[in-house]
Amino acid sequence: MGLLIVCSSTMYRSGFSYNSAFTETRISSSSHNETLKGTSCRNLKVWTCGYMGNRSKVRRKRMGLCGFVMKIPKEGVALAKEKNKVVVKSSEEVIRVLKSTMDPNGAFSYFMLVAGLPNVVHTTETCNYMLEVLLTYRRVEDMAVVFDFMQKKIVNRNLNTYLAIFKGLYIRGGIRQTPLALEKMRKAGFVLNAYSYNGLIHLLIQSGLCREALEVYKRMVLEGIKPSLKTYSALMVAFGKRRDTQTVMGLLEEMESLGLRPNIYTFTICIRVLGRAGKIDEAYGVLKKMDDEGCGPDVITYTVLIDALCNAGRLDNAKALFVKMKASSHKPDRVTYITLLDKLSDRGELETVKEIWGEMEADGYAPDVVTFTILIDALCKAGNVDKAFDTLGVMKDKGISPNLHTYNTLIGGLLRASRLDEALKLFGNMESLGVMPTAYTYILFIDYYGKSGDSVKAIDTFEKMKGRGIVPNIVACNASLYGLAETGRLEEAKDIFNGLKLSGLAPDSVTYNLMMRCYSKVGQVDEAIKLLSEMVKEGCEPDVIMVNSLIDMLYKTNRVDEAWKMFYGMEGMKLPPTVVTFNTLLAGLRKEGKVQKAIQVFETMTERGCPPNTVTFNTILDCLCKNDEVALALELLCKMSTMNCRPDVFTYNTIIYGLIRENKVNDAFWFFHQMKKSMYPDRVTIFTIIPGVVKIGRIDDAFRIVKCFVYQVGVCIDGPFWEDLIGGTLIEAETDTVILLAEKLVSNKVCLDDSVLIPLIRVLCKCKKAPHAEYLFAKFTRTLGIKPTLESYNCLIEGLLRAHVSEKAWDLFNEMKRVGCAPDAFTYNLLLDVHGKSGKITELFGLYEEMCSRGCKPNTVTYNIVISSLVKFNSVDKAINFYYDLVSGDFSPSPCTYGPLIDGLLKLGRHEEAMLFFEEMAEYGCKPNCAIFNILINGFGKTGDVETACMLFKRMVKEGIRPDLKSYTILVDCLCLEGEIDDALCYFEELKLSGLNPDSVCYNLMINALGRSRRVEEALSLYDEMQSRGMCPDLYTYNSLILSLGIAGMVEQAGSMYEELQLKGLEPDVFTYNALIRAYSMSGNPDHAYAVYKKMMVGGCNPNVGTFAQLPNET
Repeated sequence: MGLLIVCSSTMYRSGFSYNSAFTETRISSSSHNETLKGTSCRNLKVWTCGYMGNRSKVRRKRMGLCGFVMKIPKEGVALAKEKNKVVVKSSEEVIRVLKSTMDPNGAFSYFMLVAGLPNVVHTTETCNYMLEVLLTYRRVEDMAVVFDFMQKKIVNRNLNTYLAIFKGLYIRGGIRQTPLALEKMRKAGFVLNAYSYNGLIHLLIQSGLCREALEVYKRMVLEGIKPSLKTYSALMVAFGKRRDTQTVMGLLEEMESLGLRPNIYTFTICIRVLGRAGKIDEAYGVLKKMDDEGCGPDVITYTVLIDALCNAGRLDNAKALFVKMKASSHKPDRVTYITLLDKLSDRGELETVKEIWGEMEADGYAPDVVTFTILIDALCKAGNVDKAFDTLGVMKDKGISPNLHTYNTLIGGLLRASRLDEALKLFGNMESLGVMPTAYTYILFIDYYGKSGDSVKAIDTFEKMKGRGIVPNIVACNASLYGLAETGRLEEAKDIFNGLKLSGLAPDSVTYNLMMRCYSKVGQVDEAIKLLSEMVKEGCEPDVIMVNSLIDMLYKTNRVDEAWKMFYGMEGMKLPPTVVTFNTLLAGLRKEGKVQKAIQVFETMTERGCPPNTVTFNTILDCLCKNDEVALALELLCKMSTMNCRPDVFTYNTIIYGLIRENKVNDAFWFFHQMKKSMYPDRVTIFTIIPGVVKIGRIDDAFRIVKCFVYQVGVCIDGPFWEDLIGGTLIEAETDTVILLAEKLVSNKVCLDDSVLIPLIRVLCKCKKAPHAEYLFAKFTRTLGIKPTLESYNCLIEGLLRAHVSEKAWDLFNEMKRVGCAPDAFTYNLLLDVHGKSGKITELFGLYEEMCSRGCKPNTVTYNIVISSLVKFNSVDKAINFYYDLVSGDFSPSPCTYGPLIDGLLKLGRHEEAMLFFEEMAEYGCKPNCAIFNILINGFGKTGDVETACMLFKRMVKEGIRPDLKSYTILVDCLCLEGEIDDALCYFEELKLSGLNPDSVCYNLMINALGRSRRVEEALSLYDEMQSRGMCPDLYTYNSLILSLGIAGMVEQAGSMYEELQLKGLEPDVFTYNALIRAYSMSGNPDHAYAVYKKMMVGGCNPNVGTFAQLPNET
């Protein structure tokens, strides 16, 4: 058998036995004499790779295969003619031979020999292998030959084909770099034909690289190569999934401009894309175009458009199109019926579902499991769950077995009806019914628990699903994340999110949106923004809802510039702003009070193809009215109807608010009556207009408005309504005027309880008019016949006690018991606290016993009052005994229980017992708070044990409890008292770095300590810093500095401080004078010392023992 080995760069003539050529390393020439047909073999040499050739006959000529000219010596012509006798059975054989060949020249020669055979043996695998071999040796020209062969013989070029070529051309970034790579490929000899371009576009689309596919398409057209209909369809489908209708319709136009006639499939894709984007009118336009071009719609086209109409909520149009379809030559098929039934079911159109069901049966389509399940779904969504179960019975009677989707639908219906127990029972029976639950079954329960606020059960269900060996899908993870996002349980949400990625699932836009919401709930907006970047990087395109959510988050956290930056970045993300986007921005501008910018944004909406809605108008009107631009708001209100927007209750409430704010009550009154002609006012309307009307004394008008509202259809009046109404009116109007309205409402039986009285009592007591409140209480209850409730009694008793009218409070307490109004724990706690603070421990326990005997159960506040009172009046042991009696029962102590006990023990020097109580807190599930640590730090620090005080401070920080200003102040004070000034100064600086602002007390402690330590310059520096922070030094500050300056011999500066404090309106006290006298005495200036003493006496400030001790002796 003879072979002609041909190479693109060299040409060899050789002969060998095919069966052994690639297995033997050395063979005898005599065995090949017959094969060579008399050709001399004296110069034959066996190559290490298995080839044998006559090296003297080598000719370096280009071969003729794949477009090259091939010249063969005369002696090789006969051999070439024998080529057709070579038999290669399969591509596997070719691969095996290629892999056993170590020399690239030999491998390429063999590859080209097989390529020249009449029957095509090469496949994508053999060609790709050859490309990889050539790539290893950087033989790019030969790679181009292989690629050209693949094109001409229509051998499929896959991802590995192009990646090998890209590597050969040093193009990094993988298939994503295709648009950039094409130019380099052309220069290197890789010239793509129509088949390659079409295939490459499909490859990019399958890889999710739609933008890159579009760029390749554009290059293809520029090169004059016409894409196929299939390519156009693939591009349209890809961009349709992204709702990029502009690109899809642009492709349709370009297709026609190139002379390609769209077919039914192409037109149907356009209709589907437009329909999914909600552009129904344009979809109808495509349908009309089909008719005009003689490409009538088929059943699929009609079905797609019906689906789009239903999704857009245009059910009447969908039903009309269905009727038109039935009248045409294209009768609805089962898919059409299922589509229409399914969409009508989703929309809750139960009666229409039944009607279409009848038509389906009349057309000869018997109901199956799919249609029965749709009917069951429609019944469930209509709230007829029992009827749905009846239909399940009918279905079984007809011999149709329910499937998984049927049972999932019933479970969903039960959960929607909050029939959880029945849903769980059905879920438990599924396996016995021959149906195994899937991830979706679990998702129904996860979603139910999450939306019911029970995120714990949602997560438990999620874990049970995994425990059953069911791999969670993206929907299950999203359902689990929902409840966690709503409650801000970030750590658990992160566990699910990270677990999702570890399991190989890619988060979708819903996942990212939920995680962003979770971060937002806990105030971590930066993390939410990082997620957006990650999302884009992972190839998951953000949607406009998510970006709107982030803009809203940024605005709500006062990161206004970043919110606007994100808005401007939407164009780069190819996300057109929606009306929600603009409404979010307008709401932010309203909050900032930026009226002009809000108006500019409002005016640009229509220009950008986003007309405002009623919410937009309400937002801008609210902005104008809150910024004294009511006249402009009224002008804008007139434009609403011209822009297809109708005012709603919020619109009128906003205008009424603006007019009331400008004291244009008559105009507001007119608008209120205009509003009533078209709609009912709501509570906000009443709460807005009544304060203004009452403020100008129009009590009768206010009364009529309230009366009409109370008897308005559908209005439910409760206690909070009256309290909010009277409370809001009291803010704007005089108390006496509001009382007149309240009296009128009660006397005319419009208000039948004490709800209007309670806010009046609160305001009067707050204004220190408790006797007036008592008088009003008596008038309403005795004269107007209102029966007082426990709340009004408590409100008045609290007010009287705060006004120190205890006797009246006790009288009221006795009265309420007498008339049958039982005091509650709040009432007793008020009075127990009075006894406790006045040291009447016997009376306190007497009242406590009465409380228990009357069946009023003490609460934690009650017990804490008793404990605190005992400790305060030196009965710490009694308090401890009382505490142990409580914890032996079902009492759960709080930090307010332990605080007085620990403080009392520390003050008695019983530090070990105090620490035992502190450690005991954890045993009762009571976590120490900052106040408890402050008590401990103060107790140890004030007894000189600053080491333990500092240890407790560090422990507080370690346990995640943030120290407050008091924590630092106590520690600084204790350290200063012990002379640890440097440590005190360190904690003082730490206080400022922590974000807390030191107050004058903290500054005074440090200034005094530094001054006493003769570090006067540092004390003066803190004095300047204190003022730079906007704090005014007080008398203690000046006294400390005058004393320190005097001791340091800086008498003149001490005198200046004395003059400065007087200029600031502070009155010197005995300590001021003593410090100044001491300064002059120590400096040997007795005359000045006595002058200060004289000034002190003339000013009416009495000297103390320290004064005389500082005065210099006189003979």
